[in-house]
Amino acid sequence: MTATRNLGFVAAAATLLAAAPLSAIFERWTWLIQAAVAVAVVAGVAALARLGRVPLWGQALAMLAGLLFALTWLFPSGGELLALLPTPATFAHFGDLLAASAQDMRSYGVKVPDTDPLLFVTVLGVGAVAVVVDVLTVGLRRPALAGLPMLAIYSVPVAVYVDSVPAVPFVVGAAGYLWLLVTDNVERVRRFGRRFTGDGRDVDVWESSPLAAAGRRLAAVGVVLAVALPLAVPGMTGGLLDTLGSGGGNGPGGGKGTGGNPGRVDLFAALSGQLNQSEVYEMVRVDTDEPAPFYLRYGVADELSPNGFRVGDPSGRAVTRGFPDPTWATAEGVTQKRYRATVKVTENLAMPLLPAYAQPVRVDGLGGSWLYDTDLQVFYSNRDNSRNKQYSFDYVRSTFSPAALRRAPSLPADHPLRVGQTDTPPVPQVDALVGELVKGKSTDYDKVRAIYDYFSSENGFTYTLTTKGGTSGQEIVDFLTNKSGFCQQYAAAMAWLVRAAGIPARVAFGFTNGTGRTDEGYVLTNRNLHAWTEVHFDGVGWVPFDATPAYGVQGSTRSAWAPDTDAPEPTTPDAGSPADADDAETSPEVAGPDRADRDADTGLALGAAGPARQSPVWPWWAAGGLVLLALLALPALRRAMLRRRRGPRTTVAVPATPAGTGVADAGRTVVVGMDPDRARAQAHATWDELLDTLVDYRVRVDRTETPRATAERLVTEVLAEDPAAVAAARLLGRAEERARYARDPLTGEELPPALRSVRGVLAAQSDRRTRFLAAVLPPSVLLRWRRAVGDTSSRVVARAGDARYRLLRWNPRRLLATRAGR
Repeated sequence: MTATRNLGFVAAAATLLAAAPLSAIFERWTWLIQAAVAVAVVAGVAALARLGRVPLWGQALAMLAGLLFALTWLFPSGGELLALLPTPATFAHFGDLLAASAQDMRSYGVKVPDTDPLLFVTVLGVGAVAVVVDVLTVGLRRPALAGLPMLAIYSVPVAVYVDSVPAVPFVVGAAGYLWLLVTDNVERVRRFGRRFTGDGRDVDVWESSPLAAAGRRLAAVGVVLAVALPLAVPGMTGGLLDTLGSGGGNGPGGGKGTGGNPGRVDLFAALSGQLNQSEVYEMVRVDTDEPAPFYLRYGVADELSPNGFRVGDPSGRAVTRGFPDPTWATAEGVTQKRYRATVKVTENLAMPLLPAYAQPVRVDGLGGSWLYDTDLQVFYSNRDNSRNKQYSFDYVRSTFSPAALRRAPSLPADHPLRVGQTDTPPVPQVDALVGELVKGKSTDYDKVRAIYDYFSSENGFTYTLTTKGGTSGQEIVDFLTNKSGFCQQYAAAMAWLVRAAGIPARVAFGFTNGTGRTDEGYVLTNRNLHAWTEVHFDGVGWVPFDATPAYGVQGSTRSAWAPDTDAPEPTTPDAGSPADADDAETSPEVAGPDRADRDADTGLALGAAGPARQSPVWPWWAAGGLVLLALLALPALRRAMLRRRRGPRTTVAVPATPAGTGVADAGRTVVVGMDPDRARAQAHATWDELLDTLVDYRVRVDRTETPRATAERLVTEVLAEDPAAVAAARLLGRAEERARYARDPLTGEELPPALRSVRGVLAAQSDRRTRFLAAVLPPSVLLRWRRAVGDTSSRVVARAGDARYRLLRWNPRRLLATRAGR
């Protein structure tokens, strides 16, 4: 029972370790504390159930009940009994949290804040995995299968990240899984009673199994190699071990300045934050026959919270089922024209939404997995994303005159749209400001224009890449007081004020027109991401208003009903005409009150740093090729060094002079032999070189043979047809034999020429592949390296084992066992 209880607690700890990858998703560690509480409750209930001999199905039910109590305590609804016993209100609250979690998943990009819906889903998932792991590990004794639910946790960041997943949390989870397997293995082995090592030595209870120790070493080496080896591959990025960078500011992601998923835009219009993007990368290309199009939109946030707008759940039907007819406006001052556009999304934008102009009426190139929400006017999918999509669509562009919008009546007070889209958090300062702005205004349009005109430089509003903090405790009040920010703050603040005036409003996300039309249409980058306000007028529909200062937005577009309030001269531009290219933020001629606070960073923030602009790849490939060539050349260089070191010793050749004549005979020379020690050393070196040569040319070498036997076998098997090589091989064998066993080694013989003769015959009789490998990757060198590594590893393992054995002598468990034996 004790072993089972220990295994259960190890299973719980391994589950928490397997949840480590979730740290890359949340901003803080609240999820870990709450998950630890839930897992601890599950493990404790499981231990009590096993203590009471409850069957497995009863243990599973008890663990689920414990998880329910933990969730009730961590996420109370206020109607629980004794703060632990759930009631129907508790389950209704859990259902609301689950529904809200889906909205938060659409609203936030990683890293996400600690919202109750996301925390609830996380704790519920980790707790459920803890139940499954306990049943598989302890109940069914199948710990290997427990890796599947653990892997399910790791699949969450894998699904969130597009390009790379942090590897360090995965290593932590893998360590937990290995711990679980090792613990189960130790418990299984201990059931057999006494254990023995391979040499028959008894293993005490305080010692681990040698087989288990070897398994742990192999597992540790495997994990290290799996993580480290990819980093040695040329061209491999550092994404495997890099932690999630904070990068890209906070665009529509909650204003926290945290990182996120590359290619993903946080659809959250925050009332505070910062915008800082150092890299520029292309996201969308759009070509349209409309001369001056408005913004390309892809998302809408219509749910207001105290810190900004977030997206809701879209609802629509498949695009293959057609679109409603938007040609409903026939009033004077409202014009509608039909255009066609083609959109190409790059790999740098991966969202479950597609960019498109407002009021599409037909689309080509999209399958049934894409749906269209007629109210939000967005394309979305629950199974696909926008990466590398290409499609064409027809759309209707509506323009309005101010007079036509003034004629639009107000919605009835009980109209569903007015009820749902005008609710705002209670902020007295905002209500007072709105009451002052709309005072004396009789039409919805005049009220909206009064609020729109309020966000002007005359009232002190400026465009900056960061918002200033405040002490009011309300982000909307801080923004209206400091009057500085970027598109998110302007769009969210205007929508809030318009709602406070009793008029439906929301925030739209999309792209401006960038630097203008090119031969390939509009090329839109991450710096062209933008947010603006849409206001609903009865009988007209949703009308866009962009309150962000035009000088701060590259490709800003203004209209007759919402002109540029900071224009030097009051003009009435054509409906939908884009701002002049000189008004772009990067233009030095732009005059603005906050010019000193702005730089080239515009647009909305994407998750993380985004896919950076690619630097030239060929230097990395060239460097990688050089490194690879250097590595491949190491064996050949080592072989050449060995051959040079074993080369012939210097000998002295003098002419032979007959006795008594003093006349030199040019036809004879006498080789003065070297001393015996040098002759013996040269014989050994030449013989070693011969053996390495045999290994290089795939000739069998038997280290147990005598030199003479090796030479005779070489003559018989390889050199029989070449008399000179036969004599050379026998000479080398005789020289090595004399060097080993005789008092005086063989002197006066030239061994290097004999070695070259044998080598030449071996090379001539080998095939091309063998000769190539002998020159480039000599097998003798590789074999010597392999043996050296093996010997070193054996010595290290032996020394480590010896040190471990000495340390274990002082193990408390052994001391206690020794005292108990006495």
